Parts: sequence; C-alpha cells; structure tokens
Amino acid sequence: MSMTFFGQVALVTGGAAGIGRATALAFAAEGLKVVVADLDSAGGEGTVELILASGGEGIFVACNVTREADVQQLLARTVGVYGRLDYAFNNAGIEIEQGRLAEGSEAEFDAIMGVNVKGVWLCMKHQLPLMLAQGGGAIVNTASVAGLGAAPKMSIYSASKHAVIGLTKSAAVEYAKKKIRVNAVCPAVIDTDMFRRAYEADPRKAEFAAAMHPVGRIGKVEEIASAVLYLCSDGAAFTTGQALAVDGGATAI
Repeated sequence: MSMTFFGQVALVTGGAAGIGRATALAFAAEGLKVVVADLDSAGGEGTVELILASGGEGIFVACNVTREADVQQLLARTVGVYGRLDYAFNNAGIEIEQGRLAEGSEAEFDAIMGVNVKGVWLCMKHQLPLMLAQGGGAIVNTASVAGLGAAPKMSIYSASKHAVIGLTKSAAVEYAKKKIRVNAVCPAVIDTDMFRRAYEADPRKAEFAAAMHPVGRIGKVEEIASAVLYLCSDGAAFTTGQALAVDGGATAI
C-alpha cells in the first residue's frame, strides 16, 4: 500500500487530535504530504510537529469548516504549497448532546448540523473540482455507527451522521465515472480525548461502552486511520459510496 501513496497529497480536517491526528500521522508515514486543518491551532501545529519529527512533510492551516471562505482558503493553500490534492479526509465534527430529542435546543441543532453536515458539504464542494481537474482522487468522510441506526439521547448527532452518509453516497454516484471515489468511515466508540472527558467522571459508563462492542473493548484511533487509508488506497479501487463500520461488531448485533 505504501507505494500507492508515496509523494501524493492528503488533506485532513479535524486533524488537531484523536482520529484526525492519527490519520494525518498514518498518511505521513506512507510518504504523503499532509495538510492538517482545524480550529485548534495549537493542536494542529502539534500534529504537524509530529509529522516533521518523524521525517514527514506537512503544513497546518487554521480552518472553520462551516465558513465557505475558510474552506476556499484551505484548498487554495493546499494547491499553492503542494500543487494538487489526491486524498481528503473530512473528519471535523462535534458531539454535544446530553438528552432526549425534545430536550434539545435550536443552538445545539445548528451547531451540530453546521459542523457535521455543512462542513462536510462545503469541503466536498471545493475538493471535487480540484480532483476533477487533475483526473481523479478519493474522499473519505467521517460518519458514525450513529449514522447507521438509532442513537438514543443523541438524535441530532445521529441525524447529522445519517446526512453525511447521504452526501457520501450521492457524491459517489455523481462522480463515479470521473475516477473520484467517495466513501465514509463509521466508527463506534473510540478512545479519544472526547471519550475520556465524557466518561472519566463515571467509570461505569466506560464499562458500558466497552460492553456494547462484541470484541469487549472500545476502538483505537489507529484502527480508524487504517480504515481511512484502505479506502483511499488502490486496494479499494472498486469501492465507492460505502459507509464502512469500524465498530468491533456493534452493528452486527
């Protein structure tokens, strides 16, 4: 797989930590030049420092994916520095719900839909023309197992991830004959800073999270990164429009 990627260019949004950072590092380890984008400048610069320290090549670009001007500037910087865009991992997302559907606020709805749906749409809107102009590419969007079924007390988040899968499938069909593949990765519970913040106050919740996966544990960020790299690789050349669950068997129950 490494020979497939060497010297190409990948963009990772939400690259300051967690799944985004792990995937940016994985791309760099395979010889790609990596553009790391995030609102968290310190975290994003930290990811780039790790890439450079390992002998890779990368830059950080501050970006709010809900603002079209920011996304346009992100893609312009990518092309300005590296000349092209071969792979995009649209990973920026938020998860802020705490209650049942009728307890949610309009502000929560707008925030979640803004980042998780509008952000993915805006990124693809400006990534696709670049890939069309150069004759192909691959996009992976971060959805969730919450986008494959119900997610009690996370109804807005679940709806946003269903929408990401809808965008993914529609774009995949629209651009299938243009040598552009579009897929989504659907993680279950993954060991990230977000997870630790949510469960550190109540160990019972962590035990429940582990038990919901038939493999008996939560996932690792590196396991999601591996799935993203596969979906971008030539090994997945016949795979497009798919929502790949990386979930320790959770959706098999």
